[in-house]
Amino acid sequence: MRMKKAFIGLSLLCMIVPGIAKSADSLNSVAENDRGSIVANWKFTKQHVKSGSIDKGNLIIEDTTKQGNDLELVTIGDPASPELKNMLKWSEEDYYAQDKVNSLKFANYENAPAGGYFKTKRDAPINSENFDGGFTIEAVFKMPRKPKSGMGLFSRQGQAADLNKMEGEKKILSALSISSDQKLHWTSHPSNLNYNVSNWSRSLNAGEWYHLAVVNDGSTTTLTLNGVSDYGESEKAIGIAALKGKGWNIGATEWGNKLDALFAGNIQEIRIANKALTEKEWLVQDARDDEPFEGSNKSFPILTNKKNYNFLFIPDTQKYSSQNPEIFNSQMNWISNNTKKNNIIMNTFVGDIVDSDSEKQWQNSLRAISLLEKKEIPYMMAAGNHDYASGDPFLTHYGPQRFMNKKYYKGAAPSGYSSYAIAKAGSYEYLVLIVDMKNLHKDLEWSKKVLERHKDKPTILVSHDIIFPKIKDDKTIAVESSNGRLIWNELVKNHNQVFMTVNGHFYGIAHRVKQNSAGNDVIQMLVNYQTNYRGGNGWLRLVEFDEKKNVLLFRTYSPYVDGMTRKEKSYIDYKFLTGENNAFKLDWDFKKRFNFREAEKSNSPGVSD
Repeated sequence: MRMKKAFIGLSLLCMIVPGIAKSADSLNSVAENDRGSIVANWKFTKQHVKSGSIDKGNLIIEDTTKQGNDLELVTIGDPASPELKNMLKWSEEDYYAQDKVNSLKFANYENAPAGGYFKTKRDAPINSENFDGGFTIEAVFKMPRKPKSGMGLFSRQGQAADLNKMEGEKKILSALSISSDQKLHWTSHPSNLNYNVSNWSRSLNAGEWYHLAVVNDGSTTTLTLNGVSDYGESEKAIGIAALKGKGWNIGATEWGNKLDALFAGNIQEIRIANKALTEKEWLVQDARDDEPFEGSNKSFPILTNKKNYNFLFIPDTQKYSSQNPEIFNSQMNWISNNTKKNNIIMNTFVGDIVDSDSEKQWQNSLRAISLLEKKEIPYMMAAGNHDYASGDPFLTHYGPQRFMNKKYYKGAAPSGYSSYAIAKAGSYEYLVLIVDMKNLHKDLEWSKKVLERHKDKPTILVSHDIIFPKIKDDKTIAVESSNGRLIWNELVKNHNQVFMTVNGHFYGIAHRVKQNSAGNDVIQMLVNYQTNYRGGNGWLRLVEFDEKKNVLLFRTYSPYVDGMTRKEKSYIDYKFLTGENNAFKLDWDFKKRFNFREAEKSNSPGVSD
């Protein structure tokens, strides 16, 4: 998904507390100790105003390294707007809650008549810096109490299209932004590649202070937020490409050479070095989250009764294929060794098998999935937007020819992407229908025919793009996308046997229960952990079917974490995730819900209610 769009999704529940309190002077000590590598240091305090004022719109914030990278205030919109006076103001708040330091509060909001941000001066030396030897970008900032849909914290002016390269994100060059689901996104165009590389954090909490460090050691880029480091780039990424005559924005990002999103919240300090600084050299050391994930390392049974059975869903594996193949291998190894033990009827991939069309990534996925093939473990695969490329590599590696000799596999659409399987479990024969995201319109009629031929089979429909999470009144709700709306209207609403839909694609987790036209429940789930710790930390979604007790049990489990020694585990490694969207139970009257003949009679013409 490109950055211009709202990055929808909700990460795991975070309980974030700023790091161990230190004196405000510690923010200054490192800069003094390593001034040679610091190319710019901006402190958003009254004490570091070089000239001008906010009220007059001519504020200049000094570069404390004295290297000429001063920032100048830019106001946009109606200069006479009374709201402009409140868009920027000095605040007594700071990261350490001490009187010695303050910050600058930005109150920009969407569709405001005016706003404000900063940019480097035209002749600032940092404007032409390529950072080919590595870099460290640090920011100490606070999220607003009511986050807006998307915010720009820091960006390099210009777009990749102006680099005269054929690939990549053409509308943006480099940016540090906060998505609509409050995740940090760093994207940059390295000097040595034809495309952008990215890092994501987990969700940020409203009203909380953070220390961010984006560090490139001349090859790999990592993003660390309050002491927790997410995955880095596996590809060699050298430097940050620059455009002649372009500078940097603070408190704003660009899209297609035009101002895009402004920041809301507090900024205390931003510092940039031309090398990879160690943690001891950062502005903030020992910053640490308190329980960023809700989870447990206690042992819970995957199968509570030997007569029960599971369906397992594998969330987007793209970061494992591109960066952490060992996690992918651990998932597939566990599935291959535990499918029979835990009575797993079907293992279904929700899409985005790879991150980009790289043969290395495809081979990483094939090696992992070969563990299922060796033991003839049943599995089905949906494609995601990252799996489509010239030459149809998904079909080459995971097309119908791969499944033709599997007993449970029953056929594919003419496109080759949509397919279906039938598997016996408990009292029923279940149908798993894969409906392709890209070929949705083309495969609709084929999908309808499959459903019409199998009205008696409880059906799970899997497609990469169906629902996404949205925050409303401080709660997560599930909302259908345009593809999801079409799937509901054409394939779910009037096909009573479809009782569950599962998708990935959007960043986060969510679920809901919605009633179809027969008045019966349909469970809809989004499972996607790719923007979380290690690109997902190996978490899988299992659904246990208990016909005797009439319940469905939903669990989120990581065999990768389960295989770690106590010494290897960090304080955020949990083999089971908890919380309302990761571990829950739904009452499910199997006989009533799967009595499709009665429902069909009640919906037939001429039959009264």
